[in-house]
Amino acid sequence: MTVKDIGEFKLIERFSNKLKTDSTVVKGSGDDCAVLKLDARSYQLLTCDMLVEGIDFTPKIDPYLVGRKSIAVSISDIAACSGQPRYCVVSMGIPKKTSVKLLDRLFKGMLDIAKEFKINIVGGDISQSPKITIDVSMLGRVEKKNLTLRSSARSGDLIFVTGSLGGSISGKHLKFIPRINEARFLAKEFKVNAMIDISDGLSQDLAHILKQSKVGAIIYEDLIPMDEKSTSLSDALNSGEDFELLFTMSRKIAKRLLKRNLVNFKPIGEIVGEKYGFTLINKDGKPIKISPKGYRHF
Repeated sequence: MTVKDIGEFKLIERFSNKLKTDSTVVKGSGDDCAVLKLDARSYQLLTCDMLVEGIDFTPKIDPYLVGRKSIAVSISDIAACSGQPRYCVVSMGIPKKTSVKLLDRLFKGMLDIAKEFKINIVGGDISQSPKITIDVSMLGRVEKKNLTLRSSARSGDLIFVTGSLGGSISGKHLKFIPRINEARFLAKEFKVNAMIDISDGLSQDLAHILKQSKVGAIIYEDLIPMDEKSTSLSDALNSGEDFELLFTMSRKIAKRLLKRNLVNFKPIGEIVGEKYGFTLINKDGKPIKISPKGYRHF
């Protein structure tokens, strides 16, 4: 049996089932961030993300954008938990013939987005590698009352996204703005039940919420906000790397949000009982069962 045989999520499950944590860990493996006890009012958030040349980016891409994205994807994880990013460390594998000029530009991308979101880069590690590999570990914090995880969606909730979906391959995945401001606004003004960032595709990431919350969902094709560069409904549902936030809130609170007429928050469906599964209502009103798809490493 190989990694390819069992796939990415079975591999993660295989490892996470063996993890044992103590009472300082509020939430371990299985969400956008680990949640750790910090003080009477706040939790500490911890996440990590890796970019590998040839998988997540190609040598033809501007190194500045690669550096920027390497930090941005972890910021997006912190946003999914309604937190504020604070610190990160960066480890890099670098081929020995890599030009210093290229690395300077890559690092500038990191520094610029870290400055924009007031994140301190406090160190890291460097090793020789056959391909450029960037691993970022980031710390954030969130007020206990505002923490959002994948596991608290409730039947009757409405489902929202923060922006348009699909077309990420056209370059959006390199230039996206992590939705920290939107997450913090929601945390302060409303009550979000469950949230995740869309990194692997709407269908796959919503399925994570459904599995962990033990619920089902109905989404509507007419309501899915497709990006102008999206090539199809399948692209919007499954391609991933949109890095928008996908969240649920009670119908009562959702009505308050919708009354604000904010273009950033778009309703796409509703949470239903687990027995109803995951369904798309197409433009003809026909229900279609969704088999979650999206990017998987194996």
